[in-house]
Amino acid sequence: MEETEREAAARAVRRVAGMFQQAEQLDKLMEARTEEARKKASVEARLEAAVQSHLDGVQTGLTRLHNTLVDVKDIGKSLEAVGRDWRRSMDTIGNLKDVKAAVVQHSQLASVVENLRNIFSVPEIAQETKQLIEQAQLLLAHRNLMEMESSRDDLMYEQHRMDSKDDSDMQLLRIHFRDVQSTSDELAKQLWVVLQRSLVMVRRDPTMLVSAVRIIEREEKIDRHMLDREKQMGFIPPGRPKRWKDKMFKVLEGTVSNRIECTQSVTREMDKMWLVRLLEITRIYVLDDLRIVKNLMVHCFPPHYNTLTRFFHLYHDAVSNRLQELASEDLEPNEIVPMLAWVLHTYKSEQMMGHPELRSECDVKQLEALLPQDIVDQLLGRYVQTVTSNITGWLQKALEDDKKDWQKETEPEADQDGHYQTTLYQNIFQIFEQNLQVAAQVDEAFEEQVLKLCLRQLSSFLTRYREAVVVYKGQHLRDRQQPQCYVQYMIAIVNNCQTFRESISSLKRRHKQSPGLSDIDAANEKTLNEFAQEGCQFLLDEVFLDLEPTLNELLTRKWLSSSLAVDTICMTVEDYFSDFNKMKEPFKREMASEACRRVVVEYLKAVMKRRISFKNADERRKGAEKMIKEAEQFKLLFKKVSTGGEEADGLCDTIAAVAEVFKLNDRTLLYLEVSALVSIYPDIRKDHVAALLAVRGDASRDVRQTIKETLSQNKPAEAGTTQTIFKDVTVPSLTAKFLKKTSPSVPGVHGSTSLNPQLIIRPI
Repeated sequence: MEETEREAAARAVRRVAGMFQQAEQLDKLMEARTEEARKKASVEARLEAAVQSHLDGVQTGLTRLHNTLVDVKDIGKSLEAVGRDWRRSMDTIGNLKDVKAAVVQHSQLASVVENLRNIFSVPEIAQETKQLIEQAQLLLAHRNLMEMESSRDDLMYEQHRMDSKDDSDMQLLRIHFRDVQSTSDELAKQLWVVLQRSLVMVRRDPTMLVSAVRIIEREEKIDRHMLDREKQMGFIPPGRPKRWKDKMFKVLEGTVSNRIECTQSVTREMDKMWLVRLLEITRIYVLDDLRIVKNLMVHCFPPHYNTLTRFFHLYHDAVSNRLQELASEDLEPNEIVPMLAWVLHTYKSEQMMGHPELRSECDVKQLEALLPQDIVDQLLGRYVQTVTSNITGWLQKALEDDKKDWQKETEPEADQDGHYQTTLYQNIFQIFEQNLQVAAQVDEAFEEQVLKLCLRQLSSFLTRYREAVVVYKGQHLRDRQQPQCYVQYMIAIVNNCQTFRESISSLKRRHKQSPGLSDIDAANEKTLNEFAQEGCQFLLDEVFLDLEPTLNELLTRKWLSSSLAVDTICMTVEDYFSDFNKMKEPFKREMASEACRRVVVEYLKAVMKRRISFKNADERRKGAEKMIKEAEQFKLLFKKVSTGGEEADGLCDTIAAVAEVFKLNDRTLLYLEVSALVSIYPDIRKDHVAALLAVRGDASRDVRQTIKETLSQNKPAEAGTTQTIFKDVTVPSLTAKFLKKTSPSVPGVHGSTSLNPQLIIRPI
């Protein structure tokens, strides 16, 4: 306490010191004292009031506790008195058994007297009630039925209270009131008929439906009362509980199922589009019925029935059961997709269960799937299996039709850019597009699945297509006059490879395939590239088969005195490239590049075959100048037939570089010339050098040997900018040359290994 006072005094000192830090503030000392005194008085008054209030509360509590104690003592005395009275009355209760039996008998007699009229008139009332039922006066009929049941139930209840072991009286009551149960059954049948026709009746006269629902509600109330009495007394009348409300919902469920089944009158034999029509009829019926329920029927049922929601789910279950039955049948592929599209899209859309009139009270998202996922997967699997088989057949037929076109005597069609093409890709991708459009009706995942299926089928087809083209080339080689438009159709086939590639990309874009290059895409891309390269090779083979006789004249005595051979080569190549202009890029550019390379390779092969050996310096100069001129001629040719000429210049310069070896007069510089050639073309081998020196004709054996040995010891390293054309130039040995001169030619055989090097096309 003392510490608290010291803290209070210290706080007061600090506060006063803060208030009077300056001399002029002392003038307000009296005002401050007055204000502090007022605050102190206010605080003391509040404390005094709080303490007084607390004391008053304690006093009140003590008073109430005292009063409660007095009351408890009084109650205890009263309970003791009651106990004494109860013990004295035990003997009196035993003497009242006879009175109790008399009371029970009096109650039974009173019940009999009260129901006496109904007891004797049961047959007449039952007959009258049945007539009322036939006249559709259901409420009156039910009133009579309730009166008869009430009389029967009261009498049976009184009989039950007697605890008699003799069941004869109860059996007698059952026999006497047997018409009551049959009348109840008749009324129930009429109620079920009304409920079965409720959707039609509610539009004409809803009175009957309202009456039926009121009767069922009354019976439900009686059922609850009887069940409660059974719990208390162990007695329940015969036929109870009727549970007419549960039966009513079962009848309504059956009514809805019958409504759905009534729409299924269309069959496959009547109409090929039977399933589409059936689903549309179902949609119209279901939507119309639910709108009737919402606008009319809900007013005939109590609100707690949630009538619209109940019918919403009843129709859902009925449609689901019917569709599962249809799915179990042998549906055709063209029927599966419309069905799944209807199930996955139309059913929950605004056209049906998601209609704006229903949306406010029924949430379509709460509905379960119309078809279980395993059934959907089964249907999709059957569809995919059939479509796979159909696409395979369609693709094979498209290939057969295209193969027939290859034999035509007229050129193939050209596109808007003048490039040859066949209708094959149009037929194939039209098939794919049709199937993808159908698959898109289901969902995007299935659309992508069918797209992958189409691309896999295309991969297999491209292999068969490629094999057919190889056979086509073989047939042409057996008789090169047939077919007449072989080159043109081969160009169209090569163009198709590019068109296929573009069409695949377009197909994937339109149908939103997931990004990324799949294994199927990579396989198709590889196949198309190899296919196009092979087609280009076939076309170049055709060119060089025609050039074969002319190529055999190069670097001969006849060639030395005439320009006919190279002129013929240029004219032939130019003629073919007039057709090759109908080829798409980049194939046309690659064809020109490869044709130039093959011409140069064949030219160098002619040099290496040593068909001529220059006799003197004049012949060497003449031959070298001719080679240089012809290299320039080739340059002009391939600049003319292609868009670029840089690569052709580099290839043709090889001929000029070889010519420089022949043109050199000073044999002492021959080693330097050959070394310069090897530095540019590091793939030159010893046999190449030997062949060049042999054609030159003035190098002795020792000189040739020295050059070859020196070059072997000082082989320059290959550089990134050097040419590598000599790796494709073969050098026949002297033995092979001798055998070729002495062996007879075999007619009909074209293109030896040396005339048909492996075509190399850069990846596109």
